[in-house]
Amino acid sequence: MLSRLLGIIYILLKKGTVTAGELAEHFEVSVRTIYRDIEQLSLAGIPVYAKKGKNGGISLAEQFVLDKMVISEEEQQRILAALASLRETGAQEDEEILQKLGTFFQADIPDWVAIDFSDWSGRRQQLFEQIRLSILERRVMEFDYYGQYGEMTHRIVEPVQLLFKDYTWYVKAYCRTRQAMRLFKVLRMKRVELREETFEVGSGKRKETEGEEQKSDFVGTHLENEAETQGINVNEQRQVLKKTEIRLMIDKKEAYRVYDRFEEEEIEILPDGNFRITTYSLLDDWVYGMILSFGPSAKVISPEYVKEEIMERICKMQKNYL
Repeated sequence: MLSRLLGIIYILLKKGTVTAGELAEHFEVSVRTIYRDIEQLSLAGIPVYAKKGKNGGISLAEQFVLDKMVISEEEQQRILAALASLRETGAQEDEEILQKLGTFFQADIPDWVAIDFSDWSGRRQQLFEQIRLSILERRVMEFDYYGQYGEMTHRIVEPVQLLFKDYTWYVKAYCRTRQAMRLFKVLRMKRVELREETFEVGSGKRKETEGEEQKSDFVGTHLENEAETQGINVNEQRQVLKKTEIRLMIDKKEAYRVYDRFEEEEIEILPDGNFRITTYSLLDDWVYGMILSFGPSAKVISPEYVKEEIMERICKMQKNYL
């Protein structure tokens, strides 16, 4: 896609005005895809426009000039670094245009980031490739999804973004089932399939819904997803589930995990080398699981009801071995 967008710019610079049909034939895509590309270029600030009628076609504004002399060396490096990062998301087909720009700028391509979307078994690589294609090609995606308590629902969605947040990958998408923007944990998406059907981004209702979603914080949005799958009133869920101050004592032998998990301002090193942690979090299964993952190396100081919940979970675990 990136290669095609830059290719369109070069063709327009060279020929002036070109029809959508000519561009579609050149890049071996549909005319509809070309008009989507033109929309993307316009949103990116490239002054490209389409003129109907006789002698019409797609053109760039006359004052637009792509000249490496007007781009500073620092800006050239940023462009190449941005394109190189796209390569790490699986956009291998853009390698040729990346090399061309490197030659054009007479600069080395920075190799500043490496991302491996697969797990150690390599089984998830295909899943991330499906998500990438769905987002870039605007293809409808469907899958079975497991909620917080193990219930499964079938979803048909229009993905707009792959998001990494707090050690977890999410897909942000318009869910046709719920008729709203939702976040889906990638690990809970099963039997993913891409449809041939495509979708358009930006209907009035979806824009409005997306805007409301963006105003909420990430955790609230995630909980809304979970509550909604359970049929719980979302507004009530938001009022009840608030961040709680949690105080922990953690043994010094867990130092590597302490600095992985908590921010510096949450960590107090005691004279004996152990850690006192003060953190704020929503009380859900993930938080209790995180505390229990430290085993006997962690102890909850407060609040009291968190201590009681941890003890109850330990007792339930113990019964499994009696």
